[in-house]
Amino acid sequence: MARDSESGKENQLNEPTKNSDHDDLMGYSIEDMSVGMTALFAKTVTEADIVLFAGISGDINPVHLNHEFATETMFEGRIAHGMLTASFISTVIGTKLPGPGAIYLKQSLNFRAPVRVGDTVRARATIKEVIAEKHRIVMDTVATVGDTVVLDGEALVMVPSHKA
Repeated sequence: MARDSESGKENQLNEPTKNSDHDDLMGYSIEDMSVGMTALFAKTVTEADIVLFAGISGDINPVHLNHEFATETMFEGRIAHGMLTASFISTVIGTKLPGPGAIYLKQSLNFRAPVRVGDTVRARATIKEVIAEKHRIVMDTVATVGDTVVLDGEALVMVPSHKA
């Protein structure tokens, strides 16, 4: 069960129907989806996360990696990559809700505030629309550090059917 941190309301995540051993690798099906279902992922950002993300992505902007440079920017210090923070939304969608088998189709992102080493980011995705006939869901997505929204947006996700 996940608790929606804004409303305090708990949303039951029903277990998907399993038809075979292969289904054990699958997350929720479109038949399991309902408006209001919410899932969370929390991660404390480390120095290693930022350095590894820079290496993997190729984004070596000094605002992420160079203390002296970053202190002269509007952020007055180093910040994590915005796409690193956004990847925590992907973690929610790909591992929790709907989980394995879901296909990320679209994501809008609004970067609201910086994330720094040592910040714990809480990423949340909440179903706001189920389009059953197209096997799609629309999700509100948000990432926070404490009470501060650092990123928000909307995702469109394709969800498998257990009938297929």
